[in-house]
Amino acid sequence: MQRIHLGISTCPNDTFTFHALMKRDVDWRGLEFEIELIDIQQLNDRLFAGEFDVAKTSFHAALLLADRTIVLPSGSALGFGVGPLLLSSETDAVPANQDQLTLCPGEHTTASLLFSLFHPQTTRVEHVVFSEIMPKLQRRAADFGVCIHEGRFTWKQQGLGLVEDLGTRWEKETGCPLPLGGIVARRRLTPETIAAVQGVVHDSLEYALSHPDSTYPTMRKYAQEFDDEVLMQHVDLYVNKWTVDLGSEGRKALETLHRYAVQVGLLEPTEHQIEVFGP
Repeated sequence: MQRIHLGISTCPNDTFTFHALMKRDVDWRGLEFEIELIDIQQLNDRLFAGEFDVAKTSFHAALLLADRTIVLPSGSALGFGVGPLLLSSETDAVPANQDQLTLCPGEHTTASLLFSLFHPQTTRVEHVVFSEIMPKLQRRAADFGVCIHEGRFTWKQQGLGLVEDLGTRWEKETGCPLPLGGIVARRRLTPETIAAVQGVVHDSLEYALSHPDSTYPTMRKYAQEFDDEVLMQHVDLYVNKWTVDLGSEGRKALETLHRYAVQVGLLEPTEHQIEVFGP
């Protein structure tokens, strides 16, 4: 039985998708999963360090790891209206000078890439765990913050200002759904093993979609926001047809992200193109 070291994030769309796998409510297809749930930037960092056989990662990181990993067709977070928000501690403020500080949720997150794309060199940038950003903005410990996950639904209640929806800007400029993150497998795994992992992930997601109420205990256990309505808002937003299968539109969105990354100098034009497993 082959052991698979699997890393996923604690955000509700991942705990929803992987609930059945974690509880072994679906067939593991001859594999043995060792599962860790951690913050997305920790997942990115440990993938760069060579850890995990399969893991959720930001598509920003996946671009840089394209020579070592391949994206699974199932389990991704992308879509329209799903992008990170650029928030401010003061209403009507805009990022304009290096005396200002913007908090981002990790160097290799797609959220940070979008801030670099659309607001290059406008402020100082500091990377912190995503759950620290909104509290720091409320305390006026920073001027701006790039908000992801549940905070997208709660920023108004916390008295923060909206500078820009970075996802909406991406959609207007590209016409593509925004690719935030996906499940990658190490290229060192055999195609047969990767296919088995993909099958288990797909089965787990289909189980969650058919039995959504069963996923609440798992989502509550790991979420920053414990309100069930907010948790399911999060799932409704980030779990969609492209989570089931990236398809041609999802692949096009990844190609577009690669092209933008080349334009801003994140990647060399000759670097390995991000690849999705399967036909």
